[in-house]
Amino acid sequence: MVTPVAPLGTHQLLLFLLQVGLLLGVAILLGRVAVRLGMPALVGELAAGVLLGPSVLGAAAPAFSGWLLPPQAEQLHLLDAVGQLGVLLLVGVTGMYLDVGQLRRGGTGAAWVSTGGLVVPLALGVGLGLALPDGLRPAGVERPVFALFLGVAMCVSAIPVIAKTLWEMRLLHRDIGHLIMSAAIVDDVVGWLLLSVASALAVGSLGGGDVALAATSVALVVLAAVLCRPVINAVLRRTQRAGEPGPLAATVVVLVLLFAAATHALHIEPVFGAFVAGLVIGSCRDLDRSALAPLRAFVLSVLAPLFFATVGLRIDLTALARPAVLGVALLVLAVAIVGKFGGAYAGARIARLGHWEGLALGAGLNARGVIEVIVAMVGLRLGVLDTAMFTVIVLVAIVTSVMAPPCLRYAAARLPTTTAERRRAEVLR
Repeated sequence: MVTPVAPLGTHQLLLFLLQVGLLLGVAILLGRVAVRLGMPALVGELAAGVLLGPSVLGAAAPAFSGWLLPPQAEQLHLLDAVGQLGVLLLVGVTGMYLDVGQLRRGGTGAAWVSTGGLVVPLALGVGLGLALPDGLRPAGVERPVFALFLGVAMCVSAIPVIAKTLWEMRLLHRDIGHLIMSAAIVDDVVGWLLLSVASALAVGSLGGGDVALAATSVALVVLAAVLCRPVINAVLRRTQRAGEPGPLAATVVVLVLLFAAATHALHIEPVFGAFVAGLVIGSCRDLDRSALAPLRAFVLSVLAPLFFATVGLRIDLTALARPAVLGVALLVLAVAIVGKFGGAYAGARIARLGHWEGLALGAGLNARGVIEVIVAMVGLRLGVLDTAMFTVIVLVAIVTSVMAPPCLRYAAARLPTTTAERRRAEVLR
């Protein structure tokens, strides 16, 4: 006879409910405050975790903090599981709402901008990772793997933050807004590919065979997704006949989680599978996106803030009191900003775009936001990053997301509005 597994303990359940309730409540509150101050909600949601984590509550009231957030792995894993569900669905929903056709409309200009915005910060990040002292990477992690993770963190852009910024600044109808979104989509897709390769290398050795295996696995996932598209389209069409959003939302969640599980089984990061699933679902011609509004609202309003708050719990700002860590944080931030701005601006100038267009593109693509936070979380989970470097990379995500709107506003204000842009503005009203 198989002995039944004991249910979750009463005290464990109490702590879990308190943790989720407090984290979500504070994340929503601080997220709204951040929006009122003209910053992305992401900043406030991360701050919620920092406030309730070791940086503030742990330092001010260590006894209460130790009771609310005990260091036992089994208790923290409950929060981690909720956070993982949140990030997978967040990435999947993001993929569903991407307009991949924007890549074709962006043309040569977007191609040059995205290439510059990827290659330059990636090269600078990898170079920085190779040059940093050994004490800044965990023991047993090979330097090239650490450097590649840092390079990926430097080159990504955050489509959710960029899209929200462009919408709030009324720039989505402008040509520069289209260019920024086109280049950001390329950066996002390539960034997920690089993250999947870096993650595969992190759990193995750094041999040429491993690189080839990781790249082959990524290609197989993409190919399988393309081949599965007709089947997925048929399944979604059938569930939509129910006439209510519940079955369709449940089917989408199942598909995202199964794709994530498949890539994880191939030793590729689950978020890559979730992103591919979102792209495939969003490309299905029979999909009624309006029916997914309740799912999108729940993910963006509940699961995403909770995920970012759990990320904030991992941030230890006291590490910045060490001069060496603070110096590295400032250096990484400078490399991230110069690399993205410089790369995007150089690509724009090669494409024969103007000075202010180049600056606007650099400002828009510089927002790292959610994507860099996910890269940092993956690196921490895989042991490629320690808490200090994790904190540094998340700080880069926050600073670049906050500085993007004013920089973009300054550059875009100096671009003349065309007749076509005015017509598009009328349509959006």
